[in-house]
Amino acid sequence: MRLEDFDNDEDKVIQDRLKRKTWNEIRTNDSWAIFKIMAEFVNGYESMGRIGPCVSIFGSARTKPEDANYLLAEKIAYKISKAGYGVITGGGPGIMEAGNKGAHLGGGTSVGLNIELPFEQHFNPYIDSDKNLNFDYFFVRKVMFVKYSQGFVVMPGGFGTMDELFEAITLIQTKKIAKFPIILVGTSFWSGLIDWIKTVLVEKACTVSAQDLNLFKIVDTEDEVVDVLNAFYKKYDLSPNF
Repeated sequence: MRLEDFDNDEDKVIQDRLKRKTWNEIRTNDSWAIFKIMAEFVNGYESMGRIGPCVSIFGSARTKPEDANYLLAEKIAYKISKAGYGVITGGGPGIMEAGNKGAHLGGGTSVGLNIELPFEQHFNPYIDSDKNLNFDYFFVRKVMFVKYSQGFVVMPGGFGTMDELFEAITLIQTKKIAKFPIILVGTSFWSGLIDWIKTVLVEKACTVSAQDLNLFKIVDTEDEVVDVLNAFYKKYDLSPNF
């Protein structure tokens, strides 16, 4: 079928991606993509390397300002900033906005790692003006989160939040990065997933080791988040990882 034969934009995008390309087209597109990827890494490293110790806050872009999780994320970010850490978020609305807002109100560093998406994403007004970075590639953006964070605070979210959570757990589990705190906020939200991991992955399928469950903690309040961070860094006496 021809591109114009499809009725909706999604089908047209799929058809365009599957369209047979010449070797010259493939080589040219891929070559230029490499330079674009390199530029995003260089810009990210140069910008983030000047920022002090930070904690990343993840969560849904769809969370409304009146939602309890939004308000909790704001309190968590405020307390984190008062404890001496900066806050890194994905830079968008929802939980990300709450994280940047809490850091801003607490007088701390407020970083936003934005990415262009067909829906939901637009940068929020609480990011420090010199710390608002934009990315086209998810994998470059995730490198910045991991390389320049001293901890992850994971609020309730969707597929993107789960992706970031399991990326961090996998990198620590496989010792590709040093261990740092991964804090899941909201027992009622996370308990079903954790129970499934225990009963299916650990006990039934044996695809995860029981000790891997120690790679993260579940809490419910802003004070517990700060306590976990402070206890971890007091125990290991770790310095910023850059």
